[in-house]
Amino acid sequence: MTVRVLLADDQTLVREAFAMLVESARDMEVVGQAATGRQAVELARSARPDLVVMDIRMPDLDGIEATRLIAADEDLAGVKVLVLTTYDTDENIVEALRAGASGFLVKDTRPAELLDAIRTVAAGEALLSPGPTARLIERFLRSPSAPETGGPECLSGREREVLALVARGLTNTEIGDTLGLSPLTAKTHVSRIMGKLAARDRAQLVIVAYESGMVTPGNV
Repeated sequence: MTVRVLLADDQTLVREAFAMLVESARDMEVVGQAATGRQAVELARSARPDLVVMDIRMPDLDGIEATRLIAADEDLAGVKVLVLTTYDTDENIVEALRAGASGFLVKDTRPAELLDAIRTVAAGEALLSPGPTARLIERFLRSPSAPETGGPECLSGREREVLALVARGLTNTEIGDTLGLSPLTAKTHVSRIMGKLAARDRAQLVIVAYESGMVTPGNV
């Protein structure tokens, strides 16, 4: 299957470099390029990509708001967003995840890693680096503006165990190995948790786990 990619970045050279990289992969194609967040939303609606590679800082409409608009559009339910940032300590990444992004990467990542990230997110998995994610969420939760949220009381004991492992960045196979479950059973648990918590994807499950105190930034 060919992954249809939309690139959104206000720097022309960066955008063109990413376009060349994506087009070099046999299983990907670039279906559009946007220089602003508003253009990204418009192109997402017209081109219907599988995934948007979204820069956070763009003129007219930033990447976070663009991500929120894409995630809220029912017609774009299948479109995933992979956020790019200059530094992995950028607290805006947390807001991007809450807005509906399925993961993030730093811009200086190796070409092969970017292509792998696109494949991972397009396949429906979250792309989260536990270390940077923990630091980001720790800063976010210490912020006076961080909202108070209740814990996931609606989950069973097993589901809470699975959620904690998702927050640590484990795959379904790794969760299964840890808990003595098959990968399919682990995947079923993750899907049920997402349904109960109304989470768009695994990235948002990580936010829930940290906000509820199930996982702490220093314990990943």
